[in-house]
Amino acid sequence: MKKLIQKIRDKIRKKRHLRLRQEYEAHYGDARVAEEILREFRRLYFYTHETTWRNTWWLGHRVLKCPLDLWIYQEILFAVQPDVIIETGTYEGGSALFFAHLLDLLGKGRVLTIDIVQKDLFPQHPRIDYLHGSSVDPEMVARVRAAVRPGDAVLVVLDSNHERDHVLAELNIYSELVTPGSYLIVEDTVLTEMAPHLEAGPKEAVEAFLPGHPHFKVDDSREKYLLSFNTRGYLQRVG
Repeated sequence: MKKLIQKIRDKIRKKRHLRLRQEYEAHYGDARVAEEILREFRRLYFYTHETTWRNTWWLGHRVLKCPLDLWIYQEILFAVQPDVIIETGTYEGGSALFFAHLLDLLGKGRVLTIDIVQKDLFPQHPRIDYLHGSSVDPEMVARVRAAVRPGDAVLVVLDSNHERDHVLAELNIYSELVTPGSYLIVEDTVLTEMAPHLEAGPKEAVEAFLPGHPHFKVDDSREKYLLSFNTRGYLQRVG
């Protein structure tokens, strides 16, 4: 029954996305015009970071994410009902706290958040475990694997070192832990568009990863609010 409900929801999402595209074309005449407007607004939002994404807070803790993506996270967490969220890249702990509070509302789940920097002022919450080290270090990977219990629904968020090879290594490692129907979310896939000095980043890692992993698909319906830092980065496990 759950699989049938999920299939129906997927069809509804696809129809909504198609309708949105058609509305673009009807309003602007050419969908490419709308896409260019989106790109320019994304650049404006990105480069005014001191008043936009670097000035985003959750209950007093900085969260380096687009608020529209945060809302999408809320929708995904409700749909998936994860027992474990694995986050690479803790920064100041704001997103881990955001996830933990959503899990409070769901009444279940833990956050395992990994970073090479350990800070004394990370927000404390009983659902959060802060892990100190590299996300691709074999000892860290073993530790994370050991923390996932049989039957756990697992969701993964990759937001650490944004160089292509590092993200690709994370994708290959942590994709194995994502459960069917859940998501492997790659943050900041817009980075090479915004930061030309970065020749290859998360977007290019996703492009290299997907051909060899057909059980993951890009769920572009999660970009329904138009502005997203994770374009083609919401990867759902479908098998």
